[in-house]
Amino acid sequence: MIALGLDGYREGWVAVLLDGTRQELSFHRDIADALSRPFDKAGIDIPIGMPDEGERSCDLLARIMLRPHASRVFTGARRWLWRDFIDPADANEEALRRGQKRVSRQLWHLGAKISEVDAFVRTNASRNICEVHPELVFLRLNGNKPLPSKKTEEGDMVRRGLLKRQGVANIDKWLDTARIGHGAKRDDVLDACAVAIAIRNPAGCLPEGKPPFDECGLPMQIWF
Repeated sequence: MIALGLDGYREGWVAVLLDGTRQELSFHRDIADALSRPFDKAGIDIPIGMPDEGERSCDLLARIMLRPHASRVFTGARRWLWRDFIDPADANEEALRRGQKRVSRQLWHLGAKISEVDAFVRTNASRNICEVHPELVFLRLNGNKPLPSKKTEEGDMVRRGLLKRQGVANIDKWLDTARIGHGAKRDDVLDACAVAIAIRNPAGCLPEGKPPFDECGLPMQIWF
């Protein structure tokens, strides 16, 4: 099976392809280009499926699983936030008017990526694309023991070791040389690898079973 894992960064998308012994790292300006290559199943570290109000159950379940690091999951993605507003203050004013939770600054800045993926999956419903959260993947690869922050040297080392155990043989080269000049950070590459592993060998999903769907028919479910 050709498994493709994607993680967004400022300049575009990191893609990791796993196909048996074939392992490839690539960088793309937009999601359409990243998903233009042949694959059987792809995973993306970005919300897919968004309600108009409230929080997604998959995000709340992921936060519970990741305790004491629940903040590694951003909640509150709603399609209207970025469809109707270009300023977070105005979006938050509307959220309060609707009796909803305000959008965090971190989530707001993911809006362009979220909207890009949302438009793509809605017009490519036949393609096998799902949402994956890398921190859930690393948690299960680490025997469900909480990991230090990926931004720390220790967190980087632990995640790199976990990927090597999963057969990602080129991870040192990818981190130390291959990503240089593309604008991707070390944790962007680590996360894309984790997404690809979850696609290749999924352990579960949140919520389990048949997922809830948003008004556009997209599933609100996170795999790991």
